[in-house]
Amino acid sequence: MVELRKRPAAPPPPPPKAKKQATGKAKSAKKEEVAAKETKPPASNPTDDPKGGIPDGAGGLSGVAGINTAAEASEVAAKVEADAVKRHSKRAAKGGKTELPKTGDSVPLEGFGGEIETNDGEKVTLAKLVADSKAGVVLFTYPKASTPGCTTQACLFRDAYTPLTGTGLSIYGLSTDSPKANTTFKTKQELPYPLLCDPSASLIGAIGFKKAPKGTTRGVFVVNKNGKVLASEAGGPKDTVEVVKKVVADMGGDASATGLDKAEERAASS
Repeated sequence: MVELRKRPAAPPPPPPKAKKQATGKAKSAKKEEVAAKETKPPASNPTDDPKGGIPDGAGGLSGVAGINTAAEASEVAAKVEADAVKRHSKRAAKGGKTELPKTGDSVPLEGFGGEIETNDGEKVTLAKLVADSKAGVVLFTYPKASTPGCTTQACLFRDAYTPLTGTGLSIYGLSTDSPKANTTFKTKQELPYPLLCDPSASLIGAIGFKKAPKGTTRGVFVVNKNGKVLASEAGGPKDTVEVVKKVVADMGGDASATGLDKAEERAASS
């Protein structure tokens, strides 16, 4: 009689704990991947990102604006840029500030041109000079103190000082010279008005008379109490005086005053 032997029992299956643990790690990794995708900014390459890297809400667009292709993304980007330019233009027009102010423009006096210094060492701004004046400020610019052309110009304004200031305008010479150089210039030529020192050409540049890459263009800038530019012109020594003479006449001043005649005689003989 053949004896039937029982087969040995199969080994027990591995405990499910390890499998569940692996599943838990996978789920955790999946969650981290999803979170990373949600927080990661969109790609900037339109070929990788159909929205062209433009996040939802950019340029006033909502997340359901329907940007589906790179072409649409480019159109949206162009519109956003155009709108920005329009907003900037509107702000500039509202403030009246231009890069190079011209006659008839208005400038925001506060902060315009930065801080400068008188030949006596007093820190001033254009806003303060205008506030201290009766009707506005005349700034005549010159390249370098005590040079022939600049001496002629300064003396023309000196000789015409009384009639040119008769309507309440205050006159100042403006250059990049140091206080010492301008004080020597003022003393020697007996100038009745202060000279302004602008070594960084911040104010000279703001009114449009900075010469690139270095230097100052001879000219004259007149602004009234409200920030309106009454004159802004480049020219020779006599021309700058003539510009102010016309402004004074337009303001009701005496354009035929003796001081102006004397200034014209000096200009003719120089």
